[in-house]
This record gives sequence, structure tokens and C-alpha cells, in this order.
Amino acid sequence: MNNKPTYPGFHQDKHSLTMLARDVIDGWLFGFIPETEECAGWSLGQMQALADKVDAEWDKYSNLPSRLPAELRERHAGLYKKATEQAREQGWDPELGDDE
Repeated sequence: MNNKPTYPGFHQDKHSLTMLARDVIDGWLFGFIPETEECAGWSLGQMQALADKVDAEWDKYSNLPSRLPAELRERHAGLYKKATEQAREQGWDPELGDDE
């Protein structure tokens, strides 16, 4: 039996827009993984490798969506709009509580 932690997958991520979920979205954005890949069952090492690719790509744009080329900027807006709507449907609240 494998006891190593794995990522549950974008659509099963109970905590909605986590850093790992954002890496999946950005992996889709930059074409590192197809949109059909939600990374379910990926090891933390695999997720870190994706995060490294995503970080390197974002560095080219100073980590600012406004610096993305128009096509990527539009794609970014669409992907994050869809992800935010899904997260809200699952009960995600972007406001931090007093204990956060």
C-alpha cells in the first residue's frame, strides 16, 4: 500500500483555490498539461516539478497577468473565472477570517 501523500486532483481539492490548485490552472494556461489533466494522484514531487515549470514561466512576465500576451491574458481570465465560480459553489469564501 502506498502511504505517500498525493494531490487529490483539481476538482477534488477540498480547499478550493490552493497553491497546488493554482499550479494546475497555470499548468493549463501555459500548456504544460492538458485541461483534461487535473493531477489526481500526483505525488508531491510531481506537483513540485509542475510548480517549478509554472514559476519559471511566470517569471518571464514578472508574475503579473497584465504582462501576459493578449491571448494568454484572456485565457488566464477565463480559467480563473471558471475556477473561482466552481470554488464558490463548493463553499469557498475568499475573505480571511479573524483567525487567518
